[in-house]
Amino acid sequence: MLRSNRLDLVIAIYIFCVVAVNLMGAKVMPIGQLFGMEFNISVAIFLMPVLFSLIDAVCEVYGKARAKSIVRSGVVVIFLMVLFCSLAVAMPAAERFAAVAAYNEVFAISIRFGIASLVAFGLAGLLNVLIYNKLKTIHGKGRLVWLRNNLSGYAGQFVDSTVFVFVAFYSFNFGFVENMNWLFGIILPLTLAKCMMSAVTTPLVYAGIRFLKGERLGKKPESSLRPAGRGA
Repeated sequence: MLRSNRLDLVIAIYIFCVVAVNLMGAKVMPIGQLFGMEFNISVAIFLMPVLFSLIDAVCEVYGKARAKSIVRSGVVVIFLMVLFCSLAVAMPAAERFAAVAAYNEVFAISIRFGIASLVAFGLAGLLNVLIYNKLKTIHGKGRLVWLRNNLSGYAGQFVDSTVFVFVAFYSFNFGFVENMNWLFGIILPLTLAKCMMSAVTTPLVYAGIRFLKGERLGKKPESSLRPAGRGA
């Protein structure tokens, strides 16, 4: 498989994750209570670490500019999805379309989640790329990938969770204290779970790097993985 084709496949998986997170991420699962606070977590937890892992792999092989370009493409996808969801909800439905109420309710939620993602995903994605690339410059290309993957991922996950949850779940029907208890009951476990998932998915970054470079899994890194200068 040509190197460009491998990158195309990684981008396709990345865009799938972006769309799936925004369409399905509205579902929140309860995971228990602690100190009187109810903790919940979004089903997006299963895909968000994959998004950051894919971008880290691209940043390692192709550099910061290419990684930032893919993040911006993801933001454009979310923007277009919000526009089309708004259009689809606004269009009149045929009489025989009995599920119009459920359809409008689900995709109206997706519109709000999409707006939240535009802000959160854009900020978190670009922050992740900047931190990862800065650490790559310090460590050298191909060295300590696991460390910069997790450090950049933790920072990005926290920003993404905080901004997204505030925009997506803040309700003016409740007071400030009620909102804070509810929101941080999602933000804290969501960030912690994302960080744990990020650590678990670290091998995915190495696999992604080898895939993009055309190397077989289990094979020792080639000379191209040796530390590079600041221009890498």
